[in-house]
Amino acid sequence: MSAAVELGSVSSGFRSIFFMLTPNESSFEQVEDVPQYVQQATPFFVGLMVLELLVGVLKTGAPPVTISDGITSISSGMISRLPMLLMRGCELSAYMYLWDHCRLVELPWDSAWTWWLTFLGVDFCYYWVHRFGHEVAFLWAAHQVHHSSEYYNLTTALRQPLTQQMTSWIFYLPMALALPPSVFAVHIQLNLLYQFWIHTELIKDLGPLEWVFNTPKHHRVHHGRNLYCIDKNYGGILIIWDRIFGTFAEESDKVVYGLVFPIKTFEILYVQLHYYLYLWKRSNTYKTISHKLATFLNGPSWAPGKRRLGDHVNNPKVTGKEVPHDPSWSLPLHVYVVVHFVLVLKIYHELFQDKAMLSQSTILGVTGYVLLTLTSLGFIIDQRPTSAVLEMLRFVVMVTMQCCGYLKPLPPSLVVPTEAFVSLSLLYWALQSCSQLFSIRKKAD
Repeated sequence: MSAAVELGSVSSGFRSIFFMLTPNESSFEQVEDVPQYVQQATPFFVGLMVLELLVGVLKTGAPPVTISDGITSISSGMISRLPMLLMRGCELSAYMYLWDHCRLVELPWDSAWTWWLTFLGVDFCYYWVHRFGHEVAFLWAAHQVHHSSEYYNLTTALRQPLTQQMTSWIFYLPMALALPPSVFAVHIQLNLLYQFWIHTELIKDLGPLEWVFNTPKHHRVHHGRNLYCIDKNYGGILIIWDRIFGTFAEESDKVVYGLVFPIKTFEILYVQLHYYLYLWKRSNTYKTISHKLATFLNGPSWAPGKRRLGDHVNNPKVTGKEVPHDPSWSLPLHVYVVVHFVLVLKIYHELFQDKAMLSQSTILGVTGYVLLTLTSLGFIIDQRPTSAVLEMLRFVVMVTMQCCGYLKPLPPSLVVPTEAFVSLSLLYWALQSCSQLFSIRKKAD
């Protein structure tokens, strides 16, 4: 019996990525009964990314993703989920509050009509979440994270912002006047999951499906910085909203991916937060309150004297010959970063798996360590001068947390090799730190 339940969970996890669940199997009376579809689908994310890597190498002779960009994208996805350790998602919490206190009617949770109406409602609201995320500068400060990769592959789908969920919940609130939270909790996950597989260059055209659904072809346009691509194709599952509201564009010229002004860094906190600092500095260059506020509330390219959404006059010209930022770093460092990234992924997974049994201080401590590790690995990839000092500090924190019992003990067979690897790594970074300090002192003298 348990094997059948587990098999059903695996099946629904895979099918949820492609929106292939039926109303009968995905309708629930209580929010607490709704499966964690995103969690169930995670192994399939990994499998599909590996498959894309293999097919990409066989088809083009080159991998569709680099280690530096792939790790940055996955790290962004990890960071975006960290608030879930301490609270329920903003979208669902706000939705449930409004449903409990303000609903006008109560549509039946077990009706297929309710299920399909909620699907349309979530996808329609997502269109406006997405569009406002491009047309309002302080919302773009969050959403730009997803566009910051100069590559387009399945890891890019995981490059999610930490702060977007703090505002996106507002757009879904009208649905709470009639549609049950349990049905909403299903569709908010399915809408997100569908958008994973469309982040690929390997699927070129899906024929008649292109008229109705958002596809890799349509979403490639959305991620482009070519002039014809900017602020187009906002749809989640359906592309019909873009066709209705005039934001649709067909793929034509070669799409060049990334931000209009590429950030050229893999430091994860900078990727997440740099645009907020940019807006603050830009607002301080204006003297009037109205211009200061407009910096945050108008379009990202707005300036005094321009229309609300601004224009693209100052955009760098896209030629199609642009080369993504891919710094050269040694093979041993590649191996080192990948190994430590896998180790922190294990800690991250265990943190979510055991969160119900952990104290708040343990959750906060391990969360801080995960952030420190991802930041330090970004410094190494960027080859920053301070990376050695930061990495040495991280090892001290890791050993301290291991001794204090904040981190799970390793299996006996892995204790000796892991301790040896950690000791050698600590020695290496200590020597690097000393070397850098001597260099700095020598320059000062």
